Amino acid sequence: MTDKKLVAAREGFNNLDVDNPRLLGSRCSACGTCYFPAQHLFCQNPDCDSEAFDAVELSNRGRIWSYTSAGYPPPAPYIVTTEPYEPFALAAVELAEEKMIVLGQLAAGVSVDDIHIGDEVELILDTLYEDDDNRYLVWKWQPLAASTSAEDRA
Repeated sequence: MTDKKLVAAREGFNNLDVDNPRLLGSRCSACGTCYFPAQHLFCQNPDCDSEAFDAVELSNRGRIWSYTSAGYPPPAPYIVTTEPYEPFALAAVELAEEKMIVLGQLAAGVSVDDIHIGDEVELILDTLYEDDDNRYLVWKWQPLAASTSAEDRA
């Protein structure tokens, strides 16, 4: 563990609580539709014309809805942190409570060969990159069977 400051790689997308990581979203005050990332302008539910939202922390568990491998580097703003580039797995996860789909990278060491549609995963925080002062954290999905302690992840 280092003494570097933990900061979100993308402000407003996730909290920084390594023991209880959550995605930060919004819920329409009128109809209850949830959004990630947070919506602030107008409700996209065609049956609702509200412009009022409440900030919410979303479920930190869900089930894999779909997945793929990123066999080539994604475009900016993605930051390649290894040379040569190392492919990684991505999963579309249906959140347990909200029943919405959120895309995210799978934890380091988890490949598409390790997962299946319907597998339960939990949200973790992991370092995307670091500089002299900060560790920039992003959310990732960790299969429940392979979970590690919060200290090991952050």
